[in-house]
Amino acid sequence: MATLVEPPNGIRPRGKHYYSMWQTLFEIDTKYIPIKPIGRGAYGVVCSGLNRETNERVAIKKINNTFENRIDALRTLRELKLLRHIRHENVIALKDVMMPIHRTSFKDVYLVYELMDTDLHHIIKSSQPLSNDHCKYFIFQLLRGLKYLHSANILHRDLKPGNLLVNSNCDLKICDFGLARTSQGNGQFMTEYVVTRWYRAPELLLCCDNYGTSIDVWSVGCIFAEILGRKPIFPGTECLNQLKLIINALGSQQEADLAFIYNRKARTYIKSLPYSRGTHFSRLYPQADPLAIDLLQRMLVFDPSKRITVAEALQHPYMAGLYDPSRNPPAQVPINLDIDENLGEQMIREMMWREMLHYHPEAIPCQRLCISEAPKG
Repeated sequence: MATLVEPPNGIRPRGKHYYSMWQTLFEIDTKYIPIKPIGRGAYGVVCSGLNRETNERVAIKKINNTFENRIDALRTLRELKLLRHIRHENVIALKDVMMPIHRTSFKDVYLVYELMDTDLHHIIKSSQPLSNDHCKYFIFQLLRGLKYLHSANILHRDLKPGNLLVNSNCDLKICDFGLARTSQGNGQFMTEYVVTRWYRAPELLLCCDNYGTSIDVWSVGCIFAEILGRKPIFPGTECLNQLKLIINALGSQQEADLAFIYNRKARTYIKSLPYSRGTHFSRLYPQADPLAIDLLQRMLVFDPSKRITVAEALQHPYMAGLYDPSRNPPAQVPINLDIDENLGEQMIREMMWREMLHYHPEAIPCQRLCISEAPKG
């Protein structure tokens, strides 16, 4: 549970109070009352809490020493910029970003999200039975949120069960946008480490530099299979092993299906793998709805150009009765997430501060006053 503690230096800044959870100090706005810790990761600690002004339950995420690692700081900035623009039932809502006391020297960032009960990873690993309707509804909501993101020019790039939050009524929301990117205008997307390996599309494993939205579809297919089988479909130990597992399941590929691989060494490696006839997904998941198997086969296609799109998947017969295009409008405007990867710490901190101001318009007049009264020269 959260324990109220004294400020570390004995001085209590206006509008802040201090709590300790899991040996972590939380310096949070007084309108929030933390309740208990609910998760921990490399970034820091997440706790549940209550907004006393709205009586709304929230999740408070503390990102420790945000600027200790520049790449992690850029991930945080990217998520701030993206979630400020996103409004969709199947994407997690960022409710608030707490203003730090010192503009130029703050180290920690506190994000306030809507509170969800669990994530899909925990549900899959649990003993809770999952019916065909459960599976269908989870995949429908994932595709629905993804269609919105793709319409906004956003590629998530790290879809996995742990990044899909779920409530007790089975509502699902996509979270963790630290690896998300936008189109660069030439139809291609930025390359670098993307997607947890087990959910990584063949074109990423093969270092192709012209990937697009189909990588998210592959990840959805891997998640789909994991719900059906209650375990990962391609649990590779490293990249080459990951490719072997994929070929063993899908079967050896025809020459035409390798045309997207421009790297000669990568293509040679795929051709060198032992011949495999593949395994039909109906044999892997004998209890699954045949329509689910058909949709899964259309998602887990080796050649990205032949993979089903999100829009096509939503129109698939397996989704009959759930998808209504008139109730699923696209994003109003594309979002630009282009951030200079070479930004220094101070500029990243300043850009985060500006993002925080969008949630605290009351602080903007003060900021202008401070700037106007700043000494000249």
